[in-house]
Amino acid sequence: MDLMEMWNQMGYVAKAVALILFIMSMWSFGVAIERVFTYTQARNQSKLYAPQVAKHLKDGRLKDAIALSSSKNYRYSHLAKVVLAGLQEYQFQQESGSNLSREDIMDTVRRAIQRASALTASDLKKGVSALATIGSTAPFVGLLGTVVGVINAFQGIGASGSAGIGAVSVGISEALVETALGLVVAIPAVWFYNYLTGRIEYFNVEMDNSSSELVDYFIKKTA
Repeated sequence: MDLMEMWNQMGYVAKAVALILFIMSMWSFGVAIERVFTYTQARNQSKLYAPQVAKHLKDGRLKDAIALSSSKNYRYSHLAKVVLAGLQEYQFQQESGSNLSREDIMDTVRRAIQRASALTASDLKKGVSALATIGSTAPFVGLLGTVVGVINAFQGIGASGSAGIGAVSVGISEALVETALGLVVAIPAVWFYNYLTGRIEYFNVEMDNSSSELVDYFIKKTA
């Protein structure tokens, strides 16, 4: 029995379960491909951005550092987003003639960086939770199809009055196919989720390090 013949003999519920699993699979692959592209761009752009902004800051060119950080060439860079928030807040405090003490200015800069880090981390996680949901629920959706297939098998037995293989083959086939589909959808989703979560943790460490280095630079500059 080929897959098309099996599909034609499936009941409506079994077909609906198979379609749901197909949609879940396409969704997980779509999220994974989009996130891998975004993370690759973030890593590559950040590698180019970091030494350039460090040179501007070392030379005391704050405005050039801000212009570089806001450039569209680094729109995927997680480091650029975090550093830009700190630079803009520091520039605002300097140009506004604020009467805040050096410690208060550093606190406002830290809070700006923390807000930017939180927003950037949230953007990096976008869609990743869907992979966890798919990975954890797909086997149960497949199990639902399995139960329906077993029910059909028993209905075949009741209709034919025989427990022979011919009476139950269609229902058992549905059950096995639905189980396999659930696992095929769940396994890649879990793999992608674990891989992307590891990348996010690495990006968070990079943002924390960059934030700390930027605050240290401002402390030395205002000393």
